[in-house]
Amino acid sequence: MFTGIIEEIGRLEAVRRQGETLVVHLAASKVTGDVKLGDSIAVNGVCLTVVSFSERAFSADVMPETYRKTNLHELKIGEPVNLERAMSGKDRFGGHLVQGHVDGVGLILERRREQNAEVYRIKPDNPDLFRTIIPKGSIAIDGISLTVVEADGETLTVSIIPHTLEQTVLQYKQPGARVNLETDVIGKYVAHLLQLGAPASTGAPKRELTESLLREHGFA
Repeated sequence: MFTGIIEEIGRLEAVRRQGETLVVHLAASKVTGDVKLGDSIAVNGVCLTVVSFSERAFSADVMPETYRKTNLHELKIGEPVNLERAMSGKDRFGGHLVQGHVDGVGLILERRREQNAEVYRIKPDNPDLFRTIIPKGSIAIDGISLTVVEADGETLTVSIIPHTLEQTVLQYKQPGARVNLETDVIGKYVAHLLQLGAPASTGAPKRELTESLLREHGFA
């Protein structure tokens, strides 16, 4: 589990590819300070397992599911990446619940200045993600805990303060770049419980998500 508060920017030093699998070797300094084999480190928001490490680098495997669902296979040697160690029980919870299980990739359509903030407009590859993306809700973009400003079913916007921009790889991202998206885990569970109706195995009839159904279960 992660919080979406990026600890440092690392860099991709080497990558070994075979089909839809990767072994990535990443330069880092802070996240390797107390690392152990088998530890989890989020790389651009993707939870990866450390398989080898040194004082200033670590390696991790990328399996086919992760290859297909994230932007890790698009990284080039030398490219910066967001890094965050798994949270510990004694840390402050500065962001939101982030699993490191990326739901899909989005395309940056626009980046504009709004006084002291940078506003990004992003179009997810999969519009179904909007079932769990709501204005003022939480979203992780390349592992960064952010608040959704607008969501219209096709694109979403986020507004980023200078400190977050300086401490993350979003400072380098321009329109045309692709970013990893993880929607709010609480929203995903609520949507799962309410969607489509009862499982077919129960024999109960399907029920559509309507205002009356929400009222019946105390949500409205």
